[in-house]
Amino acid sequence: MAIEITDATFDEVVLKSKKPVLVDFWAAWCGPCRMVGPIIEDLSKDYEGKAVIGKVDVDTNQEFAAKYGVRNIPTVLVFDKGELVNRHVGVSPKATYSQSIDEFL
Repeated sequence: MAIEITDATFDEVVLKSKKPVLVDFWAAWCGPCRMVGPIIEDLSKDYEGKAVIGKVDVDTNQEFAAKYGVRNIPTVLVFDKGELVNRHVGVSPKATYSQSIDEFL
């Protein structure tokens, strides 16, 4: 299960993680986000123990969406050692997200 990340937990869960972190910025009303959601859940199972897979609801958590320039959703960001290393805007295939994580494992 992907971790629900909030503005209050973002620093601890994402920026201080020793593992690569994939963060899906989404909203409940967003059609394409509903297409990415199951992919994110699959990734959370595939990378359990190896990477952190999380989701940020932009309707209730806007601080880090604004900080990282998330203007369209879904936007998936990949962080390694607290640094933004990859960005995917829109719907991408699962393999695209996997490759973004794999290069930092």
